[in-house]
Amino acid sequence: MGSACIKVTKYFLFLFNLLFFILGAVILGFGVWILADRSSFISVLQTSSSSLKVGASVFIGVGAVTMFMGFLGCIGAIKEVRCLLGLYFAFLLLILIAQVTAGALFYFNMGQLKEEMGNVVTKLIQNYKDGHEDRLQEAWDYVQAQVKCCGWVSFYNWTDNAELMNHTGVTYPCSCEDQEGDDSFPVKTGFCEAPDGNRTESGNNPELWPVYREGCMKKVQVWLQENMGIILGVCVGVAVTELLGMLLSICLCRHIHSEDYSKVPKY
Repeated sequence: MGSACIKVTKYFLFLFNLLFFILGAVILGFGVWILADRSSFISVLQTSSSSLKVGASVFIGVGAVTMFMGFLGCIGAIKEVRCLLGLYFAFLLLILIAQVTAGALFYFNMGQLKEEMGNVVTKLIQNYKDGHEDRLQEAWDYVQAQVKCCGWVSFYNWTDNAELMNHTGVTYPCSCEDQEGDDSFPVKTGFCEAPDGNRTESGNNPELWPVYREGCMKKVQVWLQENMGIILGVCVGVAVTELLGMLLSICLCRHIHSEDYSKVPKY
């Protein structure tokens, strides 16, 4: 009966570690996505907050170690190497602590991230230059076109751009153009002149711009809450799985202690 329990625990631990390996890959993927994304406002966030880069680096490190430990856990379970299972338990505990730290970093800095992003976007809009190739400008153009918004609080944020407002005709940010039902690529960049953009006494009147009226702030914040919720949800799932793995590894270690070690491979 005891031998049967050990076999069941051993193969449960093996299956757990296979799942653990996959979840580690998911965490690593989140971290790489945050650092490598160049086509959305994650790129803007990276510029505005160093804590986001630190958190992403933690996710990459934890994901890589998690995958490695999942691999070692599979070997320890199948070969019934007691010292390897003990090492596996210790690393699981360290990984769990690191994940809790990263999750807390993201959660408690959400308000700061929003504030910092608002400041960065406002400054970006003020210094936006037509025809200038800049990764940050391209990222914000992509955000406005895809989210269908203009400016941060409202499209009036663009009136703070001196180059744009110096135009005598009706000129507006191209990525803000209201194109209902048109999701064509590539995203327009720079400043566009309206077809009927004749010189007027009032100059470049923003009321005549054919752009989205709603600012991007609310939509960006909703996106952040949804995606950070997914990331934190995955972390909670991994943490629960890790606790289960720790429990199974302890149980297997205790049983192996009284088993015949002649079946353990000698290296």
